[in-house]
Amino acid sequence: MFLEDIKFSLWCDFVERNFLQNEFKKLIDNGVINGATSNPAIFKEAILNSPIYKAKIKELKNLSAKEIYEEIACEDIGLAADILEPLHKKGDDGFISIEIDPRLCDDTKESIKEGKRLYQKIDKKNVMIKVPATNAGYEVIEELVGSGINVNITLVFSPLQAKHSLEAIKRAQQKIATKRDFPQVVISVFVSRFDRKLDNILLQKNIKTSLTGIYNATKIYNMIKSQNIINVRTLFASTGVKGDNLEGDYYIKELLYPDSINTAPLKTIDMFLKNRGFIPKEPLSNDIIDEYFWVLKNQGIDMDKIYDELLSEGIEAFKIAFDEILNELKGEL
Repeated sequence: MFLEDIKFSLWCDFVERNFLQNEFKKLIDNGVINGATSNPAIFKEAILNSPIYKAKIKELKNLSAKEIYEEIACEDIGLAADILEPLHKKGDDGFISIEIDPRLCDDTKESIKEGKRLYQKIDKKNVMIKVPATNAGYEVIEELVGSGINVNITLVFSPLQAKHSLEAIKRAQQKIATKRDFPQVVISVFVSRFDRKLDNILLQKNIKTSLTGIYNATKIYNMIKSQNIINVRTLFASTGVKGDNLEGDYYIKELLYPDSINTAPLKTIDMFLKNRGFIPKEPLSNDIIDEYFWVLKNQGIDMDKIYDELLSEGIEAFKIAFDEILNELKGEL
C-alpha cells in the first residue's frame, strides 16, 4: 500500500460484477486498495440496478428469493476473493466480507449456522463473515472465530460494544491450539453517522461540529490497540461524507492511524487520491477525548442513547435493504 510506513490499509466499500472485473482490478494493481467490504445495502444497489444479474436470476428461477440472493452474492464475493488472493498470499490483507442475513441479528443459533454455511460455500481463506455487535452477536463472534473463521464485527458504535467484542475474541482464541491458527478479525467502527445525527444540535450549542464521529472512533481504536490482541485490528467504516460542508475524504484523512483500516465508497477513495496531501495522524489521547464527551454530557447529550439509536437504525437499514432485495427477486420469479 502507498501508506506502508504506518501500516494503513484502504478497502473499497462496494461490490458489483462489472466493477469487480474492471475498475476493482485496476485499483488493486495501482496499489490503491488492498481489500473490500460488502453489506446488504451494497448488494441491493448492485443486484437491483445492474442488468448483469438478470440472466443469472432467470437461471436460478426454481430457487427461493434468498437462495438466489446467496448464489449471486457468494459468486461475487468468491470473484473478489480470487482477485484479492495474491495480496492475501503475501500478507497484504486481501480480504472481502459478506454479511449474515441481518434479520438474524437476535438469533444466535441461526446466525452461527448461516455464518459457517456461507464461509464453507464460498470456500476462500480470505473471506470474512460479517457479524453485527449485538447481544446475540457476541456469541456468534466467539463461535466463528473459535472455529477458525475470519470475522468482520460490524455496526460498532460504542466503546461498550467494542469491549464485548474483544472479550468474545479472547474467549474464542483460547479454543485455538496455536497462535498461527488464529483467524483475522476486524472491528468495524462506524464514524460519520454520529455527525449526521448530532451536528445540527451541536451547531445550536456553539460546539464545533464534525468531531463526534472522529473522537468516538479514536477512543475505540485506542481501546483495541491497548489490548494488543493478535490478528485484531480496527476498521473505520461509514466514512463517506454527506453534504458539502466537509471535504469528501475528511474521515479518511482524520483517521490515518497506524495499523488501521478504512473502508470507503468509491467517491471517497477518488477524492482521497486526488488530494494526496495526506499526513499520518497521531491518535488523540483519551484525556482529550473524555474532555470532549464531558462537554457533550454537560450540554445534555446522552451518548448512551445516541449509541443505542445508531445501532438500531443501522440494523433496521440493513434489514430493509435485505427485504427489498428479496422482494425484487420474488417479482422476477
